Amino acid sequence: MNKKVVLAFSGGLDTSFCAMYLSKDKGYDVYTALANTGGFTEEECKAIEERAYKLGAVKHVTLNIEQEYYEKSIKYMVFGNVLRNGTYPISVSSERIFQALATIRYAKEIGADAVAHGSTGAGNDQVRFDLTFDVLAPDMEIITPTRDMNLSREYEINYLKQHGYEADFVKMEYSINKGLWGTSVGGKETLHSNQTLPETAYPSQLEAEEQEEDMFIDFVNGEIAGVNGVEYKNKVDAIRKVEELGSRWAIGRDMHVGDTIIGIKGRVGFEAAGSLLIINAHKLLEKHTLTKWQQYWKEQIGNWYGMFLHEAQYLEPVMRDMEAFLQSTQQNVTGRVIITLRPYTYTLVGIESDHDLMKSDFGVYGEEQKAWTADDVKGFTKILGNQMKIYYNVNKEK
Repeated sequence: MNKKVVLAFSGGLDTSFCAMYLSKDKGYDVYTALANTGGFTEEECKAIEERAYKLGAVKHVTLNIEQEYYEKSIKYMVFGNVLRNGTYPISVSSERIFQALATIRYAKEIGADAVAHGSTGAGNDQVRFDLTFDVLAPDMEIITPTRDMNLSREYEINYLKQHGYEADFVKMEYSINKGLWGTSVGGKETLHSNQTLPETAYPSQLEAEEQEEDMFIDFVNGEIAGVNGVEYKNKVDAIRKVEELGSRWAIGRDMHVGDTIIGIKGRVGFEAAGSLLIINAHKLLEKHTLTKWQQYWKEQIGNWYGMFLHEAQYLEPVMRDMEAFLQSTQQNVTGRVIITLRPYTYTLVGIESDHDLMKSDFGVYGEEQKAWTADDVKGFTKILGNQMKIYYNVNKEK
């Protein structure tokens, strides 16, 4: 009886090679699993399933986990306003964690002997898959042919052809990974520090013909709840709507430069109209509804949460502690954010909220005070300056 291996399968060249190699050369019963976090359409999922069976899979499953991905990751990335290095919504990296979680769950359900992935040895994904598999199923073998054999793209294509399988694996000029929370774009320009991607490299092109357009995003307790006056029970659908509207204006393009888990610098282009509009709208609403110290500590926790998520530490128990903190800050983050969309950019116009802390009986900034007197401020300022006055009195300049 052949051993069972579950292969995290996307249908790309590396995982296609792995499926055939493990079946034909290694004699495994290969179970392919596509963990869809929202980056694949129904038609794409069907095409990937057909490809898996042609490559020798004994069974293929599509694991639809987009709701889990929202509830356990995206929601907290919004609460924390997570942008890695102040730029990048942690899209592909967070998706990989949940794809790994779904894959290992399925492997354990069917009693697999091994689990496999097609990551190379030069990136972050190998760590994300390996670490997740090893923590949740330490006795299960992890197989990584592409990495262990240090294979070239040409070798994999020739191997598949020799075994009677041909597909359009011609290396495109740009590598595009589309996901619910953003799309990464890699190309020859991203390998150099002094170049950027051309207009044509981005999947979403400018379609809007107007000069500008207003958008309204509604939040309830920090979660997206409506877009342009339409209420959304399903948060994933709301995210897709914001992405659709923002992409018409070619909004959300940037270049991310960051430190990889394995210690080298990495550079990739991306477009993320939906996630950037939602995060920055949420952040503006928080400026109006949270106190100074809530914002300060949220920023610290959000940075740590994003870093841990990026670096494969999702299963670390402290992540649940940080999620609890982030959740607790969202009680009054309810209201509408007004945004004006323009070609390639947008303006956060303002907010409407019953919890807006600007609406108080204490005063109007720069205009009038209602809860203190001029003498109160004079005394307050005098005491506030005491420590500095003492310092300069003792340490007189000579």
